[in-house]
Amino acid sequence: MLQEATVQLDSFKGLFRRFLQEGAQTIQWDKIKPPAANMARSIVLPYASLDKPNDHDIKGLLDQLVVIKLNGGLGTTMGCVGPKSVIDVRDDMTFLDMTVRQIEYLNNRYHTNVPLILMNSFNTHEETDHVIQKYHGSTVTILTFNQSKFPRISKDTLLPVAKNYLDHEAWYPPGHGDIYESLVAAPFFESLLLQGRQYAFISNVDNLGATVDTSILNYLINQAPKCEFLMEVTDKTRADIKGGTLIDYEGKTRLLEIAQVPKQHIDDFKSVTKFRIFNTNNLWIKMSAIKKVVTNKELELEIIVNHKNMESGVNVIQLETAVGSAMKHFENAIGINVPRSRFLPVKNTSDLFLVKSNLYHQEKGTLVMNPKRLFEVPLVKLGDEFRVVSKFLARFATIPDILELDHLTVTGDVTFGRHVSLKGTVIMCHHGDRIDIPVGAVLENKIVSGNLRILDH
Repeated sequence: MLQEATVQLDSFKGLFRRFLQEGAQTIQWDKIKPPAANMARSIVLPYASLDKPNDHDIKGLLDQLVVIKLNGGLGTTMGCVGPKSVIDVRDDMTFLDMTVRQIEYLNNRYHTNVPLILMNSFNTHEETDHVIQKYHGSTVTILTFNQSKFPRISKDTLLPVAKNYLDHEAWYPPGHGDIYESLVAAPFFESLLLQGRQYAFISNVDNLGATVDTSILNYLINQAPKCEFLMEVTDKTRADIKGGTLIDYEGKTRLLEIAQVPKQHIDDFKSVTKFRIFNTNNLWIKMSAIKKVVTNKELELEIIVNHKNMESGVNVIQLETAVGSAMKHFENAIGINVPRSRFLPVKNTSDLFLVKSNLYHQEKGTLVMNPKRLFEVPLVKLGDEFRVVSKFLARFATIPDILELDHLTVTGDVTFGRHVSLKGTVIMCHHGDRIDIPVGAVLENKIVSGNLRILDH
């Protein structure tokens, strides 16, 4: 434990030293170019160009894979206590349940043993280790490791606010960019290499679209063996304007995050015409390359300065890094433009509304779009009254039919009866008495406002 804390402290010192020297890093805007498809080192492949492997070859591919889920986050933004991964999202299954079921299906069908690895934080580690005991009879080997624990810094004094190591509020997990050093330090890392596990598929545990894709794995192993890092990107919509994007910067492919953008160019960064793709945070990285960049101390990730307020009122800063920004340190790194279905995050109850709806059905832990849905996922914005999961659930007798919905905005005290159908654009901006949407109601291209109650006829 002491050695682990010493290693983490050294990592923090290096990050803090760079922060004092460089500050919050921006980028020289005039050097930025969109990634060009014909550049040798700066390329975004279309997903449709990949070959689908034959069933009899898939076992050999999966034998070289580990799946890593970033599991350090809490469910506090949705009013939940504990790891976000244990929130029920669909058919009485949690994020973790669905992930285990996906990999269990692969292992059983192809007679392989793809391990599931969870990167926890000190906030989620204890409860996660307790929860995974329920998968003891599963065909999935589940391994866990903790990411680092860094001290929060006073914004005024630039000194650590922690009085001791057990004062959890004074410490923080330093972003998912910490995965490289923490993974290599994990006790099972070397044994995975010896087993021939060549590639890690890394994704956020709350992205229900981030499933193992054997076409991507086949491409890496059989067509691009020199590629050490592959990032899945997808087409940007107006709902994704803050997401990181791939750029060509001085001849190399790099990830550009909004925190790196000079303030005067923020609107340019958010443009869906200038930057057409964004990072899904689904990454495929060669395991030996991870060991190489960590052992050689090559990683120098862009610093993200996150401002927080402690319960005591102290203003603090957290120095964080992003896993995707390491792209520049890997050889022959590329992006691949994947279908939107591979990006299905649940960050709030508006997202939860979508994944619980009839837009999807669940097959072996994977959400599949309803074939009756003929166009892209609708834009849903639920107000503060729906933010907490328990209150969100109490406001819906059943999740409405939204197969023909384009846009839904709801603010105020609104409840929905059973078998409600929403179509086109539905907007409810209400302040006052409660609006009750009755059983079986069909709302199509409706704007509801004011102080009223919708009743059965």
